[in-house]
Amino acid sequence: MKEGIHPEYHEVEARCACGATWKTRSTKQELRLEICSNCHPFFTGRQKLVDTEGRVERFTKKYGEQTVAGLKERIKQQRKKPVAPPDEAIPSEPKPAEAPPA
Repeated sequence: MKEGIHPEYHEVEARCACGATWKTRSTKQELRLEICSNCHPFFTGRQKLVDTEGRVERFTKKYGEQTVAGLKERIKQQRKKPVAPPDEAIPSEPKPAEAPPA
């Protein structure tokens, strides 16, 4: 290897936004991550919204708080509503007027 062309290699502590930390090596002095294997939905199986440039906030402002749990609850409530009996559901047609005697 040539001397003087390679960056310094430091032992650093990587920190995730979820609070997880671990030791690794890097050319940077400090590593701060938004998401790691401890909090990533692929590895944990839990859903987590990762907000990039306020997109999630804009969506909730535009459409309101919509969650999977809320959707399931609304579907559950719709299924619980009682269905009206068929004779009450459709009003009977009015009887035709009788023709006057000739």
